[in-house]
Amino acid sequence: MLKTFSVTNIGRRRKLNQDYVYTSEQPVGPLPNLFIVADGMGGHNAGDYASKLAVNTMVEKIGCSVESEPENILVGAIDDANTAVRKSAETAPELEGMGTTVVAAVCAGDRLYVANVGDSRLYVVSGHEIRQITRDHSWVEEMVRRGGLGREEARNHPDKNIITRAVGAENEVKADFFSVKLEEGDLILMCTDGLTNMLEDEEIRMILDGARDIVEKAEELVRKANENGGRDNISVILIEPLG
Repeated sequence: MLKTFSVTNIGRRRKLNQDYVYTSEQPVGPLPNLFIVADGMGGHNAGDYASKLAVNTMVEKIGCSVESEPENILVGAIDDANTAVRKSAETAPELEGMGTTVVAAVCAGDRLYVANVGDSRLYVVSGHEIRQITRDHSWVEEMVRRGGLGREEARNHPDKNIITRAVGAENEVKADFFSVKLEEGDLILMCTDGLTNMLEDEEIRMILDGARDIVEKAEELVRKANENGGRDNISVILIEPLG
């Protein structure tokens, strides 16, 4: 059993919300539940279209999947979404070059299964610890891994929004997959970079620790991100496994 809450907000600088969020506490195809966050990119309304198309394609494909392994289901659905976005981008000049990040998650008993492309994130928060499970597919993250940039320097780097993988960017996309054991009291946070570019991880943890319930936690994250500048769309899914 799960308790969940999601919110998406346009932020303070953008004229359009290009994020798209999907949540289902009920089974989707062979999966017991499904949660997806996508952050679209592209001119005009192309990013908005890409994120929605990718998520809806994933939900449709998972709904009729005959696979049994979460990795095959999630990664296969991301592949299908990539194909759909690529094909759609060929139909109209204004959609050319569109793409989207994706982070998708499934809770099955005490296991959490996660797949991601791009720099939207999933964290597991437990007490005084916040752990980023996903790894950003971004230029600055690659530089940090190679030792060319420090973590703090990367956070404020002018090129921090350049991503190295996106759904729709290439003919083939490689999603990362993670399997995590959940402990009692863990809280799962999925979000776009509109949150993480405005708040440090420790700020996020303190907000989650201080708010009363899951709704207040999510709304306070969005409020604080906007208070800090709200330079991008902000999307949040919070998931509390209830044993």
